[in-house]
Amino acid sequence: MIQRIQSIWFFLAALTLALMLFLPIASKQITGTESAVYSSGLFQIIEGKAGSPFKIQSFLPLLITNIAIAILCFINIFNYRKRAFQKRFAILSIILIGGFAFWCSVYAKKLPGGIEGASFGIGAYLPAVAILFIVLAIFGINKDERLIRSAERLR
Repeated sequence: MIQRIQSIWFFLAALTLALMLFLPIASKQITGTESAVYSSGLFQIIEGKAGSPFKIQSFLPLLITNIAIAILCFINIFNYRKRAFQKRFAILSIILIGGFAFWCSVYAKKLPGGIEGASFGIGAYLPAVAILFIVLAIFGINKDERLIRSAERLR
């Protein structure tokens, strides 16, 4: 059923990964210009100029990976009838998010002047939050399995 607690955890994990599209991973300010790394690319904001930041470099593979992992977490909500498959899918999602977080750190090094002196944004911590939500979903799946086994023993 979709109203189970693990469905909420998977939805929150997908939402957290979707937020990474809009929140900076790292930013750095050098001589009047601020550069920020998002999962979609490297952006630069020049002080004194009005307008939105402009994209210096696009990170299309990172963007596609971010969207794909968020969709995988969302799809896992609808695997509620196959609990063992749902749990394996969740473990695969954790591994993919770990790889994605590492890949984000590689792209964060593309800031002008390197990563030294950069401030990490909220987007740098969101993969860890998404992993936490998926682990909580796995606990919910295990709780459902225990409940079903105990109900079968009563028959």
